[in-house]
Amino acid sequence: MDFIGGGAKNYTQFLKFLGDKKFLGSPFQMNFPRPNKTEYPDIVPMDKTVRSCNDTDETYRCACVDCGGSCLDLPEVTANKACYVGLLPCLSFAVVIVYSVFIGLLVIAVSGHVWYAKHSRHKAERLRLLQDLDPSDDEDEGDMVHNVSMMDRPTKHYFLNTALDKAFSKLGYVCARYPAITIVTSFLVVVLMSLGWLRFTVETDPVRLWVAPNSAAAQEKVFFDDNFGPFFRAEQAFLVNDTHKSGPGPVMSYDTLAWWFDVENRVQRLRSYENGDTFQDVCFRPTGDACVVQSLTQYFQGDFAHINPKNWQKQISDCANTPTDCLPEFQQPLDPKMLFGAYNESVIDAKAIIVTWVVINHAEGTEEIQRAADWEDSLKSLMLAVQAEARDRGLRLSFNTEVSLEQELNKSTNTDAKIVVISYIIMFIYASLALGSTTLTVKSVLGNPSTALVQSKFMLGVAGILIVLMSVSASVGLFSAAGIKVTLIIAEVIPFLVLAVGVDNIFLIVHEFERVNISHPEGTVAERVSRALGRMGPSILLSALTETVAFAMGAAVTMPAVRNFAAYAAGAVFINALLQITMFVAVLSLNQTRVEANRVDCFPCVRVKRSDSSYLGYAGGEEGSLQRFIRKVYAPALLGKKAKVAILTIFLGFFAAGLGLFPEVELGLDQRIAIPTDSYLIPYFNDLYDYFDAGPPVYFVTKELNITERVHQQELCARFSTCQETSLANVLEQERKRPEVSYIAASAANWIDDFFYWLKPSNEECCVDGSKPCFDGRDPAWNFTLSGMPEGEEFISYLTRWIEAPTTAECPLGGAAPYNNALVIDDKRLTIPASHFRTSHTPLHSQRDFIAAYTAARRIASDISKNTGTEVFPYSKFYIFFDQYTTIVKVAGTLLGSGLAMVFVLNTVLLGSIQTALVVTVTVAMIVTDIIGTMALAGVSLNAVSLVNLIICLGIGVEFCAHVARAFTFPSRAVMERAPRNKFRARDARSWTALVNVGASVFSGITVTKLLGVCVLAFTRSKIFEIYYFRVWLALVVWAATHALIFLPVALSLFGGKGYVDPESDGGLEQDLRSRQYPSLLNDDEYDYDSDD
Repeated sequence: MDFIGGGAKNYTQFLKFLGDKKFLGSPFQMNFPRPNKTEYPDIVPMDKTVRSCNDTDETYRCACVDCGGSCLDLPEVTANKACYVGLLPCLSFAVVIVYSVFIGLLVIAVSGHVWYAKHSRHKAERLRLLQDLDPSDDEDEGDMVHNVSMMDRPTKHYFLNTALDKAFSKLGYVCARYPAITIVTSFLVVVLMSLGWLRFTVETDPVRLWVAPNSAAAQEKVFFDDNFGPFFRAEQAFLVNDTHKSGPGPVMSYDTLAWWFDVENRVQRLRSYENGDTFQDVCFRPTGDACVVQSLTQYFQGDFAHINPKNWQKQISDCANTPTDCLPEFQQPLDPKMLFGAYNESVIDAKAIIVTWVVINHAEGTEEIQRAADWEDSLKSLMLAVQAEARDRGLRLSFNTEVSLEQELNKSTNTDAKIVVISYIIMFIYASLALGSTTLTVKSVLGNPSTALVQSKFMLGVAGILIVLMSVSASVGLFSAAGIKVTLIIAEVIPFLVLAVGVDNIFLIVHEFERVNISHPEGTVAERVSRALGRMGPSILLSALTETVAFAMGAAVTMPAVRNFAAYAAGAVFINALLQITMFVAVLSLNQTRVEANRVDCFPCVRVKRSDSSYLGYAGGEEGSLQRFIRKVYAPALLGKKAKVAILTIFLGFFAAGLGLFPEVELGLDQRIAIPTDSYLIPYFNDLYDYFDAGPPVYFVTKELNITERVHQQELCARFSTCQETSLANVLEQERKRPEVSYIAASAANWIDDFFYWLKPSNEECCVDGSKPCFDGRDPAWNFTLSGMPEGEEFISYLTRWIEAPTTAECPLGGAAPYNNALVIDDKRLTIPASHFRTSHTPLHSQRDFIAAYTAARRIASDISKNTGTEVFPYSKFYIFFDQYTTIVKVAGTLLGSGLAMVFVLNTVLLGSIQTALVVTVTVAMIVTDIIGTMALAGVSLNAVSLVNLIICLGIGVEFCAHVARAFTFPSRAVMERAPRNKFRARDARSWTALVNVGASVFSGITVTKLLGVCVLAFTRSKIFEIYYFRVWLALVVWAATHALIFLPVALSLFGGKGYVDPESDGGLEQDLRSRQYPSLLNDDEYDYDSDD
């Protein structure tokens, strides 16, 4: 006070200090009267209560937009923030703890077991030395009893397997006995089903692909389009100065402006190819006159003559600072954030110029849409030419038209078609050649070269591949006839899926048939085929049925892309299995007849005299090198005690890592991934994220509302004292103040507030009746409490006048320009069927931002509806594409969980063992878990595409595991008797048998085939194929193969269920004699070795 008040001690001294005339003080003397009743009896202190802006009295209370104290404190938003313990997500931390505890317990258990075993051996040795054991007279009998092949051989039959064996044997006999009838009948059925191709249609519309028609987002889009018209079409360009090595710099110069004005004039004169339409014919006109073009050129009405070469920088800066002084022809202020990118204080330093041409939209399929798309194609051609001009000026131009994304997506598909076809061809060639290796060995070919010409199975492989393609054709025809449209995912994935599954079944059937050829050479071809199918048929049924049901579970999802894929995949896999156990079996019998007649493969009319059809690899004392390696090296090493502990530890570690990486999997599908890497849209999307600092518009839409009643007016308004604290406009204003959780960046365009202020009498140039304001002299008068505002028919009458009133400098509150399509008026029922309040999101630069913004808008609309009773929903053009992410995690969990449940149920029924079914289900769950963990590391997001792939992973994971599990449950007696004596007992012996019996088929028939096909996808030009197909499918092949061939046999040897007699191996003495007829199958001096674990 000493400094600013001259040392005043009270208010009178302070007033005197202010009133005294002095240098740097008051220029004249001012004497303030003192409150003295004798000198000034009429001057008394004011005895009034000072009112606060948030007073409870409506007469004095200010609106929320003017007084923060009048605003309702919104409840704190509990953001779905990830739980972390230090740097680790809670789930990852929990997994680490659990796995660490497991490892600790495992170390203790192993150590205890080793100590106990060592102690027991020492004790047994001492007892042996103390005892005088007489040799047994029944030593031979003891040897026989302890023979591993006798003790561990299953003795019980499983009735369902026996029934299936008989059924498949009979089916195989009939198909092999009458191959021509079988083939012709199968072909005719496929042709009949393929007639559905006449109704074949491809769904390319992203909206109908990823959004269920009955979902809230789809219905809201229909409501918005029907009431306000389809959202406008935007053509946007970025002119950027970032071509120099020094980095981005200011893009504007006088010469650049002159050139760009000319470019925009060329756009205005541009005519479409087909109809000759100009921009004026297709543009969006909010006021019915001028087209909407958001560009700095519109500060000057697109006329470069208005630019002063001496102070153009000031002209642009002034317009950017005060947009209302430089209105474009369509009379709406231009936000600088929509026109300039990457600037700090002055727009003159902006590194990008942003231009948006707005084209009116119409209902799909109309002529107007085609005309707009035609003009956009012309714009695309012009912009491609302008790109070259920009390069000559040291600048870079990127652009996008409304039709660009769909065109580039289709271009991506056409580009990748070659890669996909090459992938299929490689799998086809491999399968055809590999099938011949079942009977061709180096020794057999060198001993009799003509054998290769006869024993080759190339045509058999071709037939198998054709059957796969026939099943795809039949599935497409069947579901096309049912009205289910094909999607690009179906066209690209289903053939790969069915080929991958079908080739494995072919290998299993052929390999088993070759074994039967050796064990039962005296039977007819039909009898041998019958035996082979009797053994492999139930295994094929198990895998095919499990996969079909797992895929069919996806049909319950409302998302069309996933639902349609699930239906087509289930149908194709099931039809393929049916054709393989009928048509392929018939082809197999014909091929064997050719072989035994010494006729050349591919040229059956040519007969080789020197060929010996009985000269088979196995009969000659040889077996396949892969199967020999599995029998002699791999299986014994895998099933050792130390190996089991290591394998369990490692694979459970992988499983724990996969679980721990779950929180790291992102949601979304970046548009840049879905298009070719050389697309002109890639730079545009990069510029959009880097330079566009304005968020997309968002509309909060009200449905049927009787706005003519005061209570409903108060549910919407904000600038009047009696508006509800939780009114729509008040809530949006409060949410704007916390953009970090609401993603709302701007105040809402509130039509009802502007309408009421348009009626205000002091706005003499707005609502006028004759020569005076509408509400001048009205009783009750226009006032801040809404008591004088119109209701009923009067409200609709004034509202109709306001919505047609132009926006002018004298009256900027006219509704024609900003609100002409913001509300629907029903003057007959005196209601507003629909209206919207427009605002905008904060800048959104990632998929996570878009998903969070959509989720926040949903929350805000839900809160408004709950608080006001008015039905409100949010709408923005991108919402419909991100609606899937609100439920995709739940949908994925439901689908995969249901699929695993069906895997367990079907395996339990078909294998007759809950334990074995549980082991298979857990193994498949581990495969899927590890793939999801790999997705997190490989940058693969969770979306509809990857969800489809996860369903594929579940189905093919079953394909890898089912055959091993069934070979374990129903072990082949001939193979099991070859297990090393004194080394493998009980479950170990059956695991060894399963590996030897089907391990080679799983590796060569599934793993190698899929690996060859997947590796080709690495050369695709499309990022979506490289990321969502190559990476995921490669992970699938690696994880499924390692789990099926390493982890599953070990898990079955430890936790597998009981075994059953394989009917095809249960032949009694006759079977024993037949086995002894082929000593090469049994005699091996390496079988009789002891355990060295």
